[in-house]
Amino acid sequence: MTDIHALRDDFPIFNKQLDGQPLCYLDSAATAQKPNKVIDVIKNFYENENSNVHRGLHTLSENATIRYEGARETIATFLNVSAKEIVWTSGATESLNLLAHCLSNGLNANSKIVISPFEHHANIVPWQEACKRTGAQLLVLPMLESGVLDEQGAIALLQAHKPDILSIGHVSNALGNIQPIEPLIKLCKALGTKTVIDGAQSLMHLRPDLKALDCDFYVFSAHKSLGPTGVGGLYGRYALLNALPVYKTGGEMIHEVTFAHSSYRDAPGKFEPGTPNISGVIGFAAAINYLNGIDSMALQRHEQVLYHSLLEKLTKIAGVTVYGDTNNNVGIVSFNYKNEHHYDLATLLNTYGVAVRSGHHCTQPLMKMLNVNGTVRASLAFYNNEDDIEHFINALKATIELLD
Repeated sequence: MTDIHALRDDFPIFNKQLDGQPLCYLDSAATAQKPNKVIDVIKNFYENENSNVHRGLHTLSENATIRYEGARETIATFLNVSAKEIVWTSGATESLNLLAHCLSNGLNANSKIVISPFEHHANIVPWQEACKRTGAQLLVLPMLESGVLDEQGAIALLQAHKPDILSIGHVSNALGNIQPIEPLIKLCKALGTKTVIDGAQSLMHLRPDLKALDCDFYVFSAHKSLGPTGVGGLYGRYALLNALPVYKTGGEMIHEVTFAHSSYRDAPGKFEPGTPNISGVIGFAAAINYLNGIDSMALQRHEQVLYHSLLEKLTKIAGVTVYGDTNNNVGIVSFNYKNEHHYDLATLLNTYGVAVRSGHHCTQPLMKMLNVNGTVRASLAFYNNEDDIEHFINALKATIELLD
């Protein structure tokens, strides 16, 4: 049985202090910390295994290729899909840009793309650009005053407009809301709407079974799930991936090149030109293997206990306003205190060793709908503990005393 509390010792950063203060890291929605197993794998690759993939017959290249393609199998198994349906990218942002570019190939002035009001800019701007290129219309699902998706209103909008594409985050990065994507995906299948799920915030916390979820595309980033920065991926149904046009061109993704004509490999190779982030991909696989060693239900229970403890203690502080869905949440608390600026709160909390995020969290349209210019965001992961919660609450109370 997994001892969740003992896993914190696997993360070397928690042995550090910041300006004499113990690190209280509550910014995992921005990037997760890395365990020794991930750090060691990347270090070992460059010290002992460094070589390019797919292009050499020597031992180093062959071994690197085996590790690289083995990583694809690891991620695919984690998501319960086929390895040929996993495309390596630099992360969720590039994956969304790839899809917006390639899927816009079939759009026109009669086409509609639907997103939710909770989307990260990376799931808004690429679709806006697609609309500029094609004349398609961008529609936004409705939100309740409580900062929760209006599910019935969303269903009604989809039924009324029968959009070509629905692109929605599984979890809100700003608020932590777990979105009710299952009924939306089911409806979209009946309507002939392609579904794109931004899984940047859900991969580690919810471990989605993509076969059960039944979406058409799912994007993710390694660094949100204990892996290195600058690498991530895109899942797509194989037939859909192969039907997409190429996104970037160059070496490795080609089948044959002449001066008159070029032909391209099938997916996933057609979307992977040039030398990839080999160490990043191998490090990502190490992160997934680490997660595979943890009881997923125990991880979720631990995170939920911490979340509700944090929420209960925070809401007892007079003047604090919490935003979003506090019933279906991965462990993100987005809040403000009276009229104090979120930047001032975060800056003062930092003097106590508390790392939180402040600002609009790359969700400016959502902040405007909530009638705020930003929030303080405290985001949890399984390596946090009750001491972190206590330290944060005490630091916040001390910060409030300085401001009042």
